[in-house]
Amino acid sequence: MLENNNAAAIYSEEDHDSFNIRAEVEKYFSYYKWFLLSVVLTVIYGFLNLKYTPRIYEVSTTILINDKDSGGGQSELSAFQDLGVMSDMRSSFDNELGILRSKDLVAQVVKDLKLNVTYYKKNLIREYEVDKDVLPFKINFLTKDSILNSETCSFKVIPISKTQFSLEDSGEESIGEFTYGATITIDKIKFILTPTKSEFSNYNDGYRVAIRSIESVAGQLKKTISIEPADVKSSLVKLSMQHGIKQKAKNILYSLVKKYNQNAIIDKNAIAVKTNDFIKERLVVITKDLSLLDRNVESFMIVNEITDVQKEAEMALSSNSSIEESIVDINTQLKLISYVSSYIKNNFDDLIPENLGLSDNSFASSTQIYNELLLERKRIKKSSGMRNPILINLDSELKNIRESMLQSLVNLESSLNISLKSLKTREKLMGSKIQSVPKQEREYRDLRRRQQIIETLYLYLLQKREENSISLAATTPNAKIIESVYGSNSPVNINPKKVYSLSLIVGFGIPFIIIFIILALDTKIHNIEDLERELKMPILGNIPKTALGNKFNIISKDDESFVAEAFRLFRTNLNFMLGVQSGPKSIFITSTISQEGKTFTTINLATVLVLANKKVLVVGADIRKPKLATYLNVPVQNGLTHFLMDTSLEVKNTIQHVESTGFDMIQAGVNAPNPAELLMNGRFKEILEYGKEHYDYVVVDTPPVNIVADTLLLSENKPDLVIYVVRANYLDKRLLKIPKKMYEEKRLPNMALLINGTDLRKGYGYAYGYGYGYGAESEGLRKGWYKKILKKINII
Repeated sequence: MLENNNAAAIYSEEDHDSFNIRAEVEKYFSYYKWFLLSVVLTVIYGFLNLKYTPRIYEVSTTILINDKDSGGGQSELSAFQDLGVMSDMRSSFDNELGILRSKDLVAQVVKDLKLNVTYYKKNLIREYEVDKDVLPFKINFLTKDSILNSETCSFKVIPISKTQFSLEDSGEESIGEFTYGATITIDKIKFILTPTKSEFSNYNDGYRVAIRSIESVAGQLKKTISIEPADVKSSLVKLSMQHGIKQKAKNILYSLVKKYNQNAIIDKNAIAVKTNDFIKERLVVITKDLSLLDRNVESFMIVNEITDVQKEAEMALSSNSSIEESIVDINTQLKLISYVSSYIKNNFDDLIPENLGLSDNSFASSTQIYNELLLERKRIKKSSGMRNPILINLDSELKNIRESMLQSLVNLESSLNISLKSLKTREKLMGSKIQSVPKQEREYRDLRRRQQIIETLYLYLLQKREENSISLAATTPNAKIIESVYGSNSPVNINPKKVYSLSLIVGFGIPFIIIFIILALDTKIHNIEDLERELKMPILGNIPKTALGNKFNIISKDDESFVAEAFRLFRTNLNFMLGVQSGPKSIFITSTISQEGKTFTTINLATVLVLANKKVLVVGADIRKPKLATYLNVPVQNGLTHFLMDTSLEVKNTIQHVESTGFDMIQAGVNAPNPAELLMNGRFKEILEYGKEHYDYVVVDTPPVNIVADTLLLSENKPDLVIYVVRANYLDKRLLKIPKKMYEEKRLPNMALLINGTDLRKGYGYAYGYGYGYGAESEGLRKGWYKKILKKINII
C-alpha cells in the first residue's frame, strides 16, 4: 500500500489560483444559444423601435433684440459689463426675454395658428401627430371661437368610403356613421367634414382629432420652446423647439417672433396713437367752430352791406396789428392749456400728447419723461405682479410728475392772463384813436379776429396730424431675424447606429449579467479545476455524464462511449496509484453524501477490471441503503449482513456471480437494525482476507462519510486505496471540507478523488485527454464550434 504523498505522481498539483482565461470564456460560451437569442431579440426590438418611433426634428432661429435699452448701445458698452455699469441694460434685455417666454404671447400664437386642434395617427406601436394637410378630410368648425378655444374634446374619424365615414368617442365607442357634409355635434363642438382627396383613402384605425383649450395648449407649448441668449455679451437670442412636424414647428417660431414684434410696435406707437386720437377729436370741434364763424362773418357783411374796408380804418388799425397778433397767440396758448389740463386730469393711465406748441419748454420736457416712464411701467407690468417694487416706485414718480405738470400749466396760464390783460389795456388805449371807425367795422374786426384764432389753431392741428402720421409709419420692429427659421434634415431622436450598437450591447449584456449572477451564486462543484482549487489531493479520473441521463449505465466490452473510455483511463490511473506492488488489492469507494454515484463507480470499475482479465469481488458494504442488487437486477440472497450476524455462515456461501458484468459479488443483504455494531464485530476482515486470497481486486461499496460512521469503521481494515467520489453539478463546495479534513488527518488511508458526472457540453473535462469520436456522444462535442474560435485567437 502506497502513502498519500506518493499518489501525487498521477497529477501534478499546480497552482490553480491563477486566473484561467480559457475556463472563464468557456463558461460563457457554453450558453451561446442564450446570447444569440438575446441579441436577436434586442436587435429586433431596436429595428421595431426605429421603424415605429415618430421622427422628431429640431427647428431653431436666431433674432436680435433691438430694444433701445438692451440693444443699440449695449454692444458698444458691453466691455463695461464686468465692471457692473451695464446692469440696467442687461435687466431690460432680461425683461424682453421674459416677454418672449410669456404664456400670453404663446397663447396668441396658438390662437392664430389654431394649434388647439391637433390630429393623430396610430402605427403598430404608438400614436403620433400628423399634419392636417395630409388628412383625407377637412374639418370646418361651426362653433364660435370663444367656445372652441376653451373646450376639451376628442374623437376619432374613420373613413369608410368616398362619401361616408364613422366616428368614435374618446373611449373608442362608436358614435355612428355619417355622410360628408353633414352637420355633427359632439359635446359643444359643431362641425362639418368634407373630403380633401378625390380617391378613397382607407385607414382602418382612423385619425384621432383632439381639441383642447388655448390655455392648456399654450402651457404645454411654452415648455417645448427654448428661448436662451446666444451670447452673454450680445442681444442675440436663440429660439428652438423639437417637434414631429417640421413645418409646424417653423410656423410656431416664425409666428412667435412676428407676434412679439407686433406687440412691441404697438407699445412703441402708444404715444403717437394717443396724440393722433387727441388731434382728431380737437379737429372735429374746431371745424364746427370755424364753420360757424365763417357763416357769422358772411351774415354780418350781408346785413350791413359791407363790401370793402375803408382806408381810414386800415390806417387806424395798422398800428394795433401787433397787439392783435399777440392777443391771438396768447388766446391760442390759453385754449391749449385748457385742453391739456382737462386731458391730464381725466386720463391717468394714458399717454399725454407731445409737441402741441406750448410756450413752456419745461412742460414739453416733463411730458416726454412722463410718457417714457408710463411705457416702461406697462412693459414691466406684463411680466410681473402689481406688488413689484419697481411698479410701486414708478407709480409714485408718475404721480409727482403729473402734479408738477398741472402746476406748470397753472403757472403758465396765470402768466399768460397777466400778459393778455396788459395787451387789452393797451388795445383800449389804441381804441380811443379809432373812434371814428364805424360801429360795423369794429364788429367786423371782432368777428375776423375770432375767425383768425380758430383758423390758426385748425392749421396747426392739421400740421401736427401729418407729423404724427409720419412717426407712426417710421416705427421699426423690436426684433430682427438674424438666422431664418430652419429645421434639421435628420431626426434628433433617431440614431440607427446608436440603436443597433446599444441593442448588441444589451443583447450580450443581459445574458452575461444573468449568467454572471448565476455563476457567482453557484456553490456546486462542476469540473476538475473546481476540485483542484479546493483540494490538494490526487485525482484519479473524470467520469462524464452519460448520454442516457439519469438512467443507470453499465459499460460492456465493445462499449466505446465517453463513459467507457473514462473508466478505462480511470483503470490505468488506478494502476499508477496502487504502484508496482504485486498481490491482490482492496479498494474502498465512498462519497460525502448519497446520490454521488459511488455504487455506479463501484460496478463500472469492477467491470473494466474484469475486461482487463482480472478476478474481481464486489462487496456491498452500504448496508443501510443497499443498491447493488437493484442496479444489477439480481435476486436478493444472503449477503454481508447475514454473514456478519451468522457466525456459522462462510464467506463463499454469500458470493454470487454476476453474468452481465463478469465479477463476483457479495450483496449488502437485508437492512440491519444495528449496522455499526455489525461492522465492528471483526468478521468484515474475514471477507477482505478471503477476497485477497481468491481474487485480484476486492472493490467495496461503502456508505457516505457525512451520513454515518460506517466507512470510518471499515477503513480500520487498512484498504489499499480509498476512492472518494465527488459528483459534479451536485455536491456543494462547502462540503469539501469533509474530505479535506479526512485527507489531512489521514482518517482514510491512501485517499484519492474521482469526479463523476461532468457535463461535456459545457467543456468540462477535456484537459485529461480520453479523446473524442467514440459513438453517438461525440456528436455533442462536434457542436463545440466555439472551441475552434478560441484556438484561433490563442485563448486555448
